[in-house]
Amino acid sequence: MTLTPRKLNTYTMFKLPAAYLCGVRTKHIDNEKCVVGVTFKWINQNPFKSMFWAVQGMAAEFSTGALMISKIQESGKRISMLVTSNNATFTKKATGKIKFTCNDGKAIDEILKKAIETGEGQTLWMQSVGLNEDGVVVSTFNFEWSVKVKS
Repeated sequence: MTLTPRKLNTYTMFKLPAAYLCGVRTKHIDNEKCVVGVTFKWINQNPFKSMFWAVQGMAAEFSTGALMISKIQESGKRISMLVTSNNATFTKKATGKIKFTCNDGKAIDEILKKAIETGEGQTLWMQSVGLNEDGVVVSTFNFEWSVKVKS
């Protein structure tokens, strides 16, 4: 089954309702990248008139996780995945429409190949960069994903 933005948004509505209610939506996914958008609204604001950092984190994490899920499905193997660590940098107030992009598709291919060949757990740092409507970076998130072939 090929993942599409529509399928991922339906998944978000039922399995990640907090993200869905805050406006996290997949805009694009292909073999190399995933783009997830979120718009600044009353429901996802902080007291400083910008988007709450955790909402940005949900969108950023989903851009990395959706790409990982897609690659795992392509592999045809049963592989578990888990975020084991993360960090973030905030460089500008997040207002308006923010798009988080992860371009780590090729890195996922390599790490899944290694996990399948060795049968051992592997880790991969993935990055998602959030840009506002003017193309200015508002935040950068890094997530360490752990993958392991299920026995």
